[in-house]
Amino acid sequence: MTDVLILGGTGWLSGRIARRWLDAGAAVTCLARGERAAPDGAALVRGDRDDPVVYAALAARDWDQVVDISSQAAHVAGAVNALGDRAARWTYVSSMSVYSDDETAGADESAPRHPPAQRGDEYEYGAQKAAAEDAVATLGPRALIARPGLIVGEGDPSDRFGYWAAAFIRAGAEPVLLPPTDGRATQVIDVDDLADYVVTTSATGPVNTIGDVHPLAEVLDAVCTAAGHTGDTVVATEDWLVGQGVEYWMGERSLPLWLPAEMTGFMTRSNARFHATGGSLRPLVETIADVVADERARGIDRVRRAGLTRAEERALRAELGR
Repeated sequence: MTDVLILGGTGWLSGRIARRWLDAGAAVTCLARGERAAPDGAALVRGDRDDPVVYAALAARDWDQVVDISSQAAHVAGAVNALGDRAARWTYVSSMSVYSDDETAGADESAPRHPPAQRGDEYEYGAQKAAAEDAVATLGPRALIARPGLIVGEGDPSDRFGYWAAAFIRAGAEPVLLPPTDGRATQVIDVDDLADYVVTTSATGPVNTIGDVHPLAEVLDAVCTAAGHTGDTVVATEDWLVGQGVEYWMGERSLPLWLPAEMTGFMTRSNARFHATGGSLRPLVETIADVVADERARGIDRVRRAGLTRAEERALRAELGR
C-alpha cells in the first residue's frame, strides 16, 4: 500500500488531493493545524509548522509520497529538511505567480521567475513560492513542482470564478456590468483535474498545471447561459472602471478575471507539458455548470472575497446611465 503524507489535507485543494489518494487505495496521513477534519479514512496529525519539532514523529518512517501546498517558504524548506530523506517522491503545488514575465503569451516552464524571497523579506506570494520551489528542487528527480494558475470549481474559497455565476444569477433579467473583453483571455483549471494530476502523474520538475486558453468573452457568455441570465450586458471601458475604483482580478470592489491590457501572458501560458505528462481537462462547460450549482447552493448574496456587491454594480451602471 502506498503511504502518503499530505502537509495540509484539510483545505479546499489539499483535501481533494487527500481524497484522491484514498480513492486510489493509499494510506493517507494529513498534518494540519486548526479544527477542520481530514477526509474520512485519513489519519490526522495536529501540528503547527512553526513548531520546530512538528515533524519529529513523521520523520521516523518512510513515505512513498509527500505533498505540500504551503505558500510559506520557511515551512516548505523546514519540511524538506526534516522529511526529504524519507520521501521517495515529493510534490509541491506552487503557482504560476512565480513567473516575472506577464507579457509573453505562450511562455512555458523555462520563463523567468521572480527572485526567491529571502529571510526577513516582506511577504510577497510569488517570491515565497519561488523560494519554496528552490527548497523542493534540492530533491532532484524525486520532485514534481506543479504550477497551477487560477484554480476553480465547487467550493472555491477565492470567489473569483464563482463571482460571475452569482452576478448572472442574481441579475435575472437586469443588465450585468462587464469589463472590457476584446483581446482578453482566461485560463483556469478545475480543482478536481488538478488533484487527479497530482495523484496520477509520474512527471518531475516544473509543470504548468493549467487549462487551455479561452477568450474571456466566450467564457463569460458560457457562464451567462448556464446561469439562465436573460438581461443585457454592459461593457465599461478600462479607464472608466479604474477611475471608479474598481480593482482588477480579485478582492473587494473588483471585476474578477479582468486583467490590465498589457498582461497578455498572465492567462495564456503553455500547458503543453501538462498534457504530455498525463494531464487531462474536463470540458469547461462542465466546470461552469458545477460552479453555477455551487453558487446557488452557497447563496448568491453571501459576503464574498472578490467581486462587486449587487448594490455596487447597480450604482456603477447608474453612473454609466445604463
